[in-house]
Amino acid sequence: MSLFTYKQRNTINLVIIIALGCLIAYSLQGIFGSILSTLVLFTIMRPGFIYLVEIKKLNRSFSAILLLLLSIVVIILPFYALSSMVIQKINELQSDHLYFQNILIKLKRLVPLGTDAQNLLQEGLKKSGTWATELFPSLISGAFNIILGLLLMYFLLYFMLVQHEQFEAALVKYAPFRAQNAQRFALEMRNTTYANVLGQGFIALVQGSLVSLSFYVLGYSDPVFWGVITTFISFVPILGPPVIFVPAAILQIADGHNAAGWAMLIFGFVVIINIDNVIRFMIAKRVGNIHPIITVIGVVIGIPLFGILGLVFGPLLLSYFILLIKIYETSAMATERLERIKTISESEEL
Repeated sequence: MSLFTYKQRNTINLVIIIALGCLIAYSLQGIFGSILSTLVLFTIMRPGFIYLVEIKKLNRSFSAILLLLLSIVVIILPFYALSSMVIQKINELQSDHLYFQNILIKLKRLVPLGTDAQNLLQEGLKKSGTWATELFPSLISGAFNIILGLLLMYFLLYFMLVQHEQFEAALVKYAPFRAQNAQRFALEMRNTTYANVLGQGFIALVQGSLVSLSFYVLGYSDPVFWGVITTFISFVPILGPPVIFVPAAILQIADGHNAAGWAMLIFGFVVIINIDNVIRFMIAKRVGNIHPIITVIGVVIGIPLFGILGLVFGPLLLSYFILLIKIYETSAMATERLERIKTISESEEL
């Protein structure tokens, strides 16, 4: 005869499952970024995969491999190439002590700076360079971790695409809410992913390109480098392109190039900033929009966890969290309503 009742055995099993789940989650914390990347890419690639398989009648494995190769060419290789370029450029600027001294000399032409202010500003510039370098994945020092993360991501993504029906059915089955809420969560998750990744990514790319083009036309140095930096910074709504083009324009004015400086300021505030609102409005009509507060808080959360990728993953995680809260509230209200109806029915029967 068993020492435990049926209910006690189930409780013990549940405790063991939770304990093992926490242990597994703790063990996977190093590859959490790869897992999240897999979910994001699956959400983006799923329509294309279904189109290739169901409309074009291509083989499942071939379609999945084709999309994976396309993502490597379009996303992975450019991102790490640009990251490598940014790291190299920042290291060059940090090792060039005359660069920061020249900046201070130009600023002193506009604003008189004391010795303490000069030292504070120079130290701040160097620390910001170090902080920016740490954000980007180094292709040399972290090559093994990067390759391992990419291999794991593409391994999971391949099977998620090829067996997407089974994967989605399992998500609906084990989701902690009703089937209709599970479908709603899937739809909202897709729209949130599109708005965060594709929408905000497109906005950042346009703003970075405009900054790079205007720098080139106006004769600023390193237009490609500063365009890339602007692209990354544009993921943060409060900061964005002005963090780049305003100091650059001020330095041009301090250096005596008034036309180039004022032209940059006018073009930046009239065109570059407002193009954000225009594109965001177009995106919101199709897939919804993410509130700037969620984006900023998400960036604060994401950067310590994922580095530069936290600009995307941080707001995404926070958006998923808020979405789960909304689903929970809907389920709780529905349950409360059903219980109220049940109570009224029982009282009427009595």
